Amino acid sequence: MLSKIELQGIASYQSLTALETDKKVNIIYGLNGTGKSTLSNYLYNPQLEGYENCSVDQSPDETILVYNQQFIHDHFYEADSLKGIFSLSKENKDIEEKVKTAEVQLATLRTEAEDASASITTIETQLSALKSEAQDKLFKIKQTYAGGDRVLEYCLVGRKTRESLFNHILALSKPATEPNKNIHKIRDEVEAINGDTAQTHDTMPLLSFDEHRIENNEIYSQLIVGNSDSPVSSLIAKLSNSDWVRQGLEYLPEIDDDSHVDCPFCQNHTITKLLAGQISDYFDESYDESIGALSNYLGRYKDAANSLQSLESYKGSPFSDNHALELANTHTKLEKVFIANLAEMERKLQTPSIQVSLLDTTELIKSFNDVITLINQEVIDHNARLKNVTDELESLKSEFWLLMRWQYDQTIAPYLTQYNALEVSLSEAKESQRLVALNVEGKQDEISELQKSTVNIEEAVGNINDGLSAIGMTDFTIEKHGEALYRIVRVGKAEAAFSSLSEGEKMIISFLYYCEVCKGKRTPTETPKKKIAVIDDPVSSLSNIYVYNIGRLIHLQFLRSDAFDQVFILTHSLYFFYELTDTNRDRRTKNQNLFRLSKNTDGTSIRSMSYQEIQNDYQSYWAVIVDENQSPALIANCMRNIIEYFFSFVQKVEFNNVFQKAVLQDNRFQAFERYVNRESHSLGQNIFDLKEFDYSDFKEGLRLVFEATGYKEHYNKMISSIAA
Repeated sequence: MLSKIELQGIASYQSLTALETDKKVNIIYGLNGTGKSTLSNYLYNPQLEGYENCSVDQSPDETILVYNQQFIHDHFYEADSLKGIFSLSKENKDIEEKVKTAEVQLATLRTEAEDASASITTIETQLSALKSEAQDKLFKIKQTYAGGDRVLEYCLVGRKTRESLFNHILALSKPATEPNKNIHKIRDEVEAINGDTAQTHDTMPLLSFDEHRIENNEIYSQLIVGNSDSPVSSLIAKLSNSDWVRQGLEYLPEIDDDSHVDCPFCQNHTITKLLAGQISDYFDESYDESIGALSNYLGRYKDAANSLQSLESYKGSPFSDNHALELANTHTKLEKVFIANLAEMERKLQTPSIQVSLLDTTELIKSFNDVITLINQEVIDHNARLKNVTDELESLKSEFWLLMRWQYDQTIAPYLTQYNALEVSLSEAKESQRLVALNVEGKQDEISELQKSTVNIEEAVGNINDGLSAIGMTDFTIEKHGEALYRIVRVGKAEAAFSSLSEGEKMIISFLYYCEVCKGKRTPTETPKKKIAVIDDPVSSLSNIYVYNIGRLIHLQFLRSDAFDQVFILTHSLYFFYELTDTNRDRRTKNQNLFRLSKNTDGTSIRSMSYQEIQNDYQSYWAVIVDENQSPALIANCMRNIIEYFFSFVQKVEFNNVFQKAVLQDNRFQAFERYVNRESHSLGQNIFDLKEFDYSDFKEGLRLVFEATGYKEHYNKMISSIAA
């Protein structure tokens, strides 16, 4: 069944126009020029030039049998004889029954084939939906990394479509473990060697502190005191404060031999030159050397600590960023140790007799240098990558896609599981379809072999001649011509006589031939298919006496026959259109669809119409003239037909002097008069000129014709009924 026919870009079908139906019988009404022939010619041969943008949902097991002017031309105008029409012999009942049985079996097999095809379609639809959903999810990779700073966009070269990206990532195996580089790390490495700021970098110097041996010098654990042989040594020892005494010496003035000076400690006038000398002798050369060593160590240690590289000097490299916290913590600890050690060394220098302990900086410096070594290795690796950018970028691209494969496995794994299951089902369905197709082919061969012994054309010849006789045409007959052909002859004459027939007679004889084409087979080996009949205006050249007969013939052989899956009939005659519609509403609702073809400046359109919309030809002319979008020639022609119908046939009113009335003498009605006044035809002035057409003038002129002749109410009634 043809459920949808689409026409576009051909003749009057300027934009996409569709005829959609779910009924067996489809009757299509349209005035001449609205596109009926364009539609039937497409169904006659969809491969014709110009129909590239048209489509029809025809099944392979359906055959479309079209009757139109092209059919007549192909079968009657190119040869003296008609093409043979083959039908089953009634004499061979056994063979006929076998053929019927085989055809039933063939129909069952075709149903199985349709079921298999439907199953395949369903599975393929599921596969397509499954794939589309997965593609949408995976395409977020492109949406995420092809925008923004575009650092990683090069990874998507050749993978920018949904299909190519999807196929690429599905071809990758999921890594056994999660990749050790995250997307930020990969991005940073790409930018470092491929960005606008890509450059080589220098390594950073290691932290060096040569005076760390001072921290372990034994002098800081020694008690530095004066000479024990001095007369005052016992007193100083008793005081247990030699450092206090040494400091006091600095405050003693010069002392004469017989004088006394004030004691710097008790402020009494008690210190003699002898006592001062004895105290000085206590702090001998060994003591001074120790003090000198402490002072020297303090200066060296302080200078070395102050000369160490600052933390800021290590922040200049971009590779330090990832280690900034570790560097800062270690460097801060080191600075605190230096501060603490210097304080202890100052304290020892001030109080040599005490023991102090200095902190060892060796491990801290090693820890700091370990981080610098790690950073320097990254710098070295980076510089090496810059020397081989192409390979490095490819390597990073591979790491990018492996990371994507890992991250999107929650989409890929379920997809592959479901896809593989559906693929198995699809393979099984296709195998089933293949086997059914073989069975169909075998059954068709069986039917062909049976038909070879029974097919003849005698029945077709008799049927056409009976049809001619039934409608009163007895001057023409069909006779056998050779083994597989027959021709038209005039009674009493042997020569072909088709060229002497009138257009109406040609129409009838060609339509009877078409009926036999639809009933029979055109070659002895032709196998039956579902038949769809398309009949285009079979009464276009017939007198009224034959229209009814053709209508009854179509009812009997097409509309009420089970031999056809579907029937399309196109006509310009509302009378014939009405004759073909089923008067039983229930049957009509179940089996028939009615359509109307209309054409205006926008082209042809197809719309459904109800049974109640069926009008006679006279009413259809009124429907055209109220649509100002119709072509000017059609509007003017319909106005002339309205006047001829009404004044010549309906009302039988004399019309000769209508245009002599004053209201129609205005110059703006002259073009209207020349075209619609039958009395002016003989002057040869009624050839339509588009430049003279003014819709409002023509419509007003028609109104005045009816008003001037006393039929104003009829005009108003027709206009209002169409508008409603």
